[in-house]
Amino acid sequence: MAAENIAVTRETFDNVILPVYAPAQFVPVKGKGSRVWDQQGKEYIDFSGGIAVTALGHCHPALVETLKRQGETLWHTSNVFTNEPALRLASKLIAATFADRVFFGNSGAEANEAAFKLARYYACKKHSPFKSKIIAFHNAFHGRTLFTVSVGGQPKYSDGFGPKPADIVHVPFNDLAAVKAVIDDHTCAIVVEPIQGEGGVMPATPEFMQGLRALCDKHDALLVLDEVQSGMGRSGKLFSYEHYGVQPDILTTAKALGGGFPVSAMLTTHEIASVMAPGVHGTTYGGNPLACAIAETALDIINTPAVLAGVEARRQQFTDALTALDRELGLFSEIRGKGLLIGAVLKAEHASKARDILNAAAAEGVMILTAGSDVIRFVPSLVIAPEEIDAGMTRFAAALRKVLAA
Repeated sequence: MAAENIAVTRETFDNVILPVYAPAQFVPVKGKGSRVWDQQGKEYIDFSGGIAVTALGHCHPALVETLKRQGETLWHTSNVFTNEPALRLASKLIAATFADRVFFGNSGAEANEAAFKLARYYACKKHSPFKSKIIAFHNAFHGRTLFTVSVGGQPKYSDGFGPKPADIVHVPFNDLAAVKAVIDDHTCAIVVEPIQGEGGVMPATPEFMQGLRALCDKHDALLVLDEVQSGMGRSGKLFSYEHYGVQPDILTTAKALGGGFPVSAMLTTHEIASVMAPGVHGTTYGGNPLACAIAETALDIINTPAVLAGVEARRQQFTDALTALDRELGLFSEIRGKGLLIGAVLKAEHASKARDILNAAAAEGVMILTAGSDVIRFVPSLVIAPEEIDAGMTRFAAALRKVLAA
């Protein structure tokens, strides 16, 4: 029987997929803009954005056109050869940022893996093989490879897989004194998300980010910014480091870079890149022309005044609606984040209800996320229509009322 003729349902998941996810009970089959439809034809408004991935909504016409055009031209060459879309995308990322050099991968974890390896390799080549300490932060998330999950500050994701990479130290986020207490001349890098995503939508303070930059300069360490979730316009600037007046040494981006197509990038300077040579690091699919062509189109659209300026107006619409809901229901202790990376923090007496709220929202026809155990997260399309925000928040309000009445 041809694969396309096999009938599949949500129950199929429980029988055939490795049980590392707990997906919703409906199966999305079609998306357009900020609307999604399931197998039964029910419509949803998407405030989840594929976890900050579909920054231009579902099936954006320009991305679809690029996919078709490049799909009929050249998909893959391997890194034995280069290709035009990769060179154009790298050139545009360099022109828009601090960077001089780019490495392409397929996921945020791959970009971070490359960043952490580069930071250690640079320290080894330029300073000492003993300069290998990485300072990272509690509640951070950097990916699921053994190295990136070990740098991430959530033991629930890293325990149970045997010995972890050594010389990684975790301290509290936004606590500069804690960093000062552990940094020394054996430190090769500080790794930080300017806005912690999975850890609860927690922005770094300006003093913290600027202090990290100064500490890295003092100890010849590299400042590595994980902008996998916070980058590509999500904060209202192309990358959120621009809010802080600091320049990183290495930056990673993924998620929204491809607007839904798997692609990631690690950006760095000529000086740091100079230690690398052919064969030191690599990837089979990274930089393939299909992914890079789509990412170039996404970058061209996102990195415009109209889209970036529109992020703040949309954030205000969300925060106004959430504030009004809180006045009515008394659910939230704080609305935080930057741009369209929004966290609504549940009050202590409601902290256990995050998953119930997510499920109730789906039943009402709106897709949301959680971040940690007590934060409702919104990461919609950067170009979501204002009337869709209104409609989605009306559905979200209905879900909240039902959860509170239960």
